Amino acid sequence: MHRLKRSCFSLWLLPALLVCMEALPAAAQSAPQPDLVLHGTVRGSQNHSYIKVPFRVPAGVERVTLTFAYTEKDQHTALDLGVLDPKELRCWAGGNKSVLTIALSDATPSCLPGTIPAGTWNVLIGVPNIRPQVISHYTAQLYFTRTGLVADYPEVLREPLRDGPAWFRGDLHMHTANSDGQCPSQTGKMVPCPVFVTVDAAARRGLDFIAITDHNATSQYDAMRELQPYFDKVLLIPGREITTFYGHLNFLGTTDYLNFRLGSPSVPNVNDLLRRAHKLGALVSINHPRDPSGEICMGCGWTPNPPADMHLLDAIEAVNSGSEIPAFSGIPFWEHQLDLGYRLTAIGGSDNHRPMRPLDQLGSVGSPTTVVYAENLSTPAILAGIRSGRVFIDLAGSSNRMLEFTAACNGREAHMGGLLQASKGSQVLFDVQTAADAGGRAELVEDGKPIHSTVLAGGTGASASLHASWISDGRRHWFLVQVVGADGKLWLLGNPVYVNWAQQTASGSS
Repeated sequence: MHRLKRSCFSLWLLPALLVCMEALPAAAQSAPQPDLVLHGTVRGSQNHSYIKVPFRVPAGVERVTLTFAYTEKDQHTALDLGVLDPKELRCWAGGNKSVLTIALSDATPSCLPGTIPAGTWNVLIGVPNIRPQVISHYTAQLYFTRTGLVADYPEVLREPLRDGPAWFRGDLHMHTANSDGQCPSQTGKMVPCPVFVTVDAAARRGLDFIAITDHNATSQYDAMRELQPYFDKVLLIPGREITTFYGHLNFLGTTDYLNFRLGSPSVPNVNDLLRRAHKLGALVSINHPRDPSGEICMGCGWTPNPPADMHLLDAIEAVNSGSEIPAFSGIPFWEHQLDLGYRLTAIGGSDNHRPMRPLDQLGSVGSPTTVVYAENLSTPAILAGIRSGRVFIDLAGSSNRMLEFTAACNGREAHMGGLLQASKGSQVLFDVQTAADAGGRAELVEDGKPIHSTVLAGGTGASASLHASWISDGRRHWFLVQVVGADGKLWLLGNPVYVNWAQQTASGSS
């Protein structure tokens, strides 16, 4: 069993300050544990002074996170908080923050993002008030994160906005001033649109999560870091639209840099790019694969050569804001990949560039909406839900349309995205539960062809159940449910249950 290594020393500049540093050996740490814990005291004699508490940041760190707590507040003790890197002041939060994080592309407001140099840093404690006879004890916990993957952040930075499993509604594709998002200024001029406007539109729509995916940019992450505490009902997922001359990709869940210059000597082909993306832990999807390319839209269609290894992808944007135009819908492209044996989750994205667009219009923030069943409202959980395939697309971006689909055989059950084995001659039972508007029709689809349907009765939010059985032929099939409106438009698109498929992940490992 490892013991905590302790070293205690007095700072020669501050003889009254005793600092104890606890360094946890790597083998003794679990993910939530701090890399360093600093303990110390502040005495009445140090009133109106600044105290530096040194700590070492090793090489290769991409994020430094600090939590800070102290005693004797009931005695009117007030301690301010800052951070110094080896060269400059990186944070001055005063007394209004107890958690600070500094990374390459984002930082807590009152901190500066940027390079994280190895060497001696300091917690900077200001003492605006401590009574003469008071001794305040403080604890500073430090976390060093070596990747940009949200799942690797300390727990304090990734606490769920909402606990417990549920269906969560969101938009996975939108743009702001950090690429080509625009909106009217106070005087009516079209200007680069602040991130706040997009997030505010998502909040007004009632979305649970959004991914801001500016083209090849990372600058939006600092604004998202500032906005997240204010918008504490809308999860802000870091994302990027990797825009190449041969197709666009969504890159979700990490702030790490990814070289997007496909076709350059450093990124010779799309599979090299996709392997790098997966090494970083990102969820990767193809955006609007059937869109035209060329002068009308630079690289918008999916045209890589050599072709992509589809095992290296997690999802396909089957529905984009322009997907009501049948020629540009990504659904046939996605279904073709299913026919070829690739299990890729269908998702949707508004591709919104104008967040002021009325929320009842196609392509407004949240139209379409991707609805994900997840264990909680956090970035790791939402991305895990997408990878699992328990997802449906609400093409109109409603707030209440729902879809659940399960299949059962020989006592085993699978939800959307799940696998079910059914030997030849065995019976598979399908159960569909849906809620939409009256006049809609829920359809059970086998390998792209509807085989059963039922009409939704009642008024707004009408529900329907569909129960069907199928005798297995022992071969591989995919089954999904879609809901079509009385006007013939697709309302809801579910992901498949996969019958008699191999146990294979999106990255191609068995």
